[in-house]
Amino acid sequence: MAKRGKKYQEAVKLVNSDASYEPAEAIDLVKKAAAAKFDETVEVAVRLGVDPKKQDQAVRGVVVLPNGTGKTKRVLVFAKGDKAKEAEAAGADFVGDQDLINKIQQGWFDFDVCVATPDMMSEVGKLGRLLGGKGLMPNPKAGTVTFDVANAVKEIKAGKIEYRLDRAGQIHAPIGKVSFGAEQLQENFRTLVEALVRAKPAAAKGVYLRNIAVSSTMGPSVRVNPQTFR
Repeated sequence: MAKRGKKYQEAVKLVNSDASYEPAEAIDLVKKAAAAKFDETVEVAVRLGVDPKKQDQAVRGVVVLPNGTGKTKRVLVFAKGDKAKEAEAAGADFVGDQDLINKIQQGWFDFDVCVATPDMMSEVGKLGRLLGGKGLMPNPKAGTVTFDVANAVKEIKAGKIEYRLDRAGQIHAPIGKVSFGAEQLQENFRTLVEALVRAKPAAAKGVYLRNIAVSSTMGPSVRVNPQTFR
């Protein structure tokens, strides 16, 4: 295992690894422990009481963080005619149809999120391996396959994020930057966890929120008391 730097070692001393903190205190500790020279992302990891191997216990969805993520996402929209104009007016960074498909097939990926109108999916589907491997494939569950392209673009620009259960039964998601105010991070944090609670599968039994932790990109993990949200 690689040896941690002095700044990390100092940051670890601020956190009691055996304790579970209330959300406000955990956020404060994450901000104090962040010592990198760049504006670190604050991330949340939640271990859920579900079986990721069972389809009826899958947890996936989207949520709009009230204070955004601190990152402006580049949005690409596959659309034609009036829908293409609506996407452009809403602030999409790239709008097109076959021209963008050809560009992606040639190896271009200078965007963060893809949105497509349903009538474009027969063509966009041909990019399945290219976009799917990077988590960029438009998906109805994520609200990125829709005729309401204007609203989709606006929500993404405003701080809409997608969460998805991984193979270990965990959800990882950003809730902002270290430079955010503590109240902004707390509000985003609560919004995310409450969205996960609402997304609880009917087939899930027992304790749903098993463990919650929050950390900055380069900082130590701070455990949060899950009872706060139960």
